[in-house]
Amino acid sequence: MGKKIMVIEDDTDIRETIVYALQEENYEVIASEDARILKQLNHHKPNLILLDNWLSDWKSDANGEQISRQLKSDPATSHIPIIIVSAVSNIKEISEAGLADGYLRKPFDLVELVAMVEKFAK
Repeated sequence: MGKKIMVIEDDTDIRETIVYALQEENYEVIASEDARILKQLNHHKPNLILLDNWLSDWKSDANGEQISRQLKSDPATSHIPIIIVSAVSNIKEISEAGLADGYLRKPFDLVELVAMVEKFAK
């Protein structure tokens, strides 16, 4: 397997599509419907996090922007590239406010997804 990508996406169809597309490109994918998986970052050690901005099952009021900012502000996790994924029109501003490394606007093309992952997965 290749580099490890963590996918946090609450929409099952989108999550499964991302997982399939990345596995086809030989990435190891850890997928979750909510951000609780982030408690296992030390165990998984992902090379990249794809983070949905609106997680309907997340138990707090945190969104992708806030979660990204928190991870980027922590010296233990600040090195992990984060791409925020969302359909909102101001996704660029959200990703910048969250200190994310990039953003991917839904709906996205699978070629665009793979190119983004290749660019940021270190």
